Amino acid sequence: MNDEPVDLDEHRSSTGMIATNLRRHSLKKFEADQASLRQMQTELETQLAVEPAETWVDAARKAQYLIRLFAHTAEGRDARRRKLIDRALADLARLIEEKGDAS
Repeated sequence: MNDEPVDLDEHRSSTGMIATNLRRHSLKKFEADQASLRQMQTELETQLAVEPAETWVDAARKAQYLIRLFAHTAEGRDARRRKLIDRALADLARLIEEKGDAS
């Protein structure tokens, strides 16, 4: 029995190699994008935690962010909770818009 790894690329056709390279490139790009998004999310959350809300609009926007995070959890995907989340986000958006119109 041979313990040496098999280089599958040697056995692929040129079309197969192109497809494999595209998948590898796509995966690397996806992973880089995900890392960038995680970094941006960390920076945003740090900023939200450090700076207190100065207005009701700021507080409502922080609440929207947290509600959207919850919406992506298993509990937040429950149909009953999804309805509550949608209504709460709509209420906050309406109140933010009304406050903006009043300024």
